[in-house]
Amino acid sequence: MELAFLVTAFTALFVVIDPIGLAPVFAALTQGLSPAQRRKIAARACAVATGILLIFAFLGEAVLEFLGISMPAFRISGGILLFLTALDMLFERRQTRRQSQGDAPEEETGQDPSVFPIAIPLIAGPGSIATIILLVGEATTTLDAMLVVAIMLVTVGLVFVLFLVAGYLERLLGKVGINVVTRLLGMLLAALSVQFVLDGLASFGLGGS
Repeated sequence: MELAFLVTAFTALFVVIDPIGLAPVFAALTQGLSPAQRRKIAARACAVATGILLIFAFLGEAVLEFLGISMPAFRISGGILLFLTALDMLFERRQTRRQSQGDAPEEETGQDPSVFPIAIPLIAGPGSIATIILLVGEATTTLDAMLVVAIMLVTVGLVFVLFLVAGYLERLLGKVGINVVTRLLGMLLAALSVQFVLDGLASFGLGGS
């Protein structure tokens, strides 16, 4: 029974966080940056996401209740933020801002994507936060809860590893390929963000999923 629960936990977290799917998104969001800058952004994003998921794993719904925020409301807000990111990817607003700001480092231009949108909401988004809360709540023992946390750490670790090889993906696709992939991913992110909003509205009884 415990093994089945752990397999379920890993499958749920892996599918929701989706390390494989995040790699090309990371490549698109960090297009043109040096490997050192990408490593810093990847490390910062994964560290921030891990911290957020740990907070919700240990404190769970109490955090949102303390702030007076329901999970459906959090899902809707995350969907809106993700939709804004999708618009940037679709219309190349990030690339335009970089060109107007010259070759200044990402940290100095204020365009560091590590916290938003990579850590939040791409890694630690409404889906992964809700999943970690539910899995820890379903754990029957403290050991099971700690194993769920360990599985989450392994999943975020896989995200970090795939982020590190995102540069190879960019070189493989080339500038034109990355631009095409960026547009396609922007469309997918827009659809995903709308789904977040619809799921939140459905929880309030205002729409269907």
